[in-house]
Amino acid sequence: MNKFEAVLLFSPELTSTIIDKEEESFISLIDKNEGKIMSQENWGLRDLSFNINNFKKSFYKYYQIEINGDKIDFLKKNLTQNEKILRHLFVKVTKHQELPTKMSPNEEK
Repeated sequence: MNKFEAVLLFSPELTSTIIDKEEESFISLIDKNEGKIMSQENWGLRDLSFNINNFKKSFYKYYQIEINGDKIDFLKKNLTQNEKILRHLFVKVTKHQELPTKMSPNEEK
């Protein structure tokens, strides 16, 4: 199994219950593909560097995942077809970073 870090950007028009349902469907999609979520963070509503679909903000969700590398293309295909997700990013890493990340709003200063 390979280690990945994923960031999903959800539409700012969504309610928290809809985002939670989309998050559950993403987690179940990973489980069905023999992967597992090691940890996750909610980075909250943040400004975008540039407009995406005329949105200036987005809800950010961060995941640390262990899954076979050949399953990533299937995950990307499903996420691309979801209109509620503006963007997604998967990065292969050798070691997951410690939480909380610097982007986390709960980080102690």
